[in-house]
Amino acid sequence: MNTSELYIQFDNVFFEKTRLSILTVLYKEQKVSFNRFKKILGASDGALYTHLKKLIAAKYINYKKTLVADSAETMYSLTKKGREQFKNYLLYLESVLNDRP
Repeated sequence: MNTSELYIQFDNVFFEKTRLSILTVLYKEQKVSFNRFKKILGASDGALYTHLKKLIAAKYINYKKTLVADSAETMYSLTKKGREQFKNYLLYLESVLNDRP
């Protein structure tokens, strides 16, 4: 697979720096709260919310709101589609690394 095929294989929702970072954190940690994302990514509430909404709309992630000590907490996780797409991305990166001269 050549580099130009990367942009065909992954859509622009998936292949954007902040959203790819969100997917990476979710792949590693399984479930992540909104506040944890803010801490890890250093993003503002508005920017983070916008990126999460795009990933939810594309069905890469889902969320669940729960009450914790009189306040709501939103937890995010990968969907099956999101996990598979991220694995495909990792396989692509591995193929690039293995193709080095």
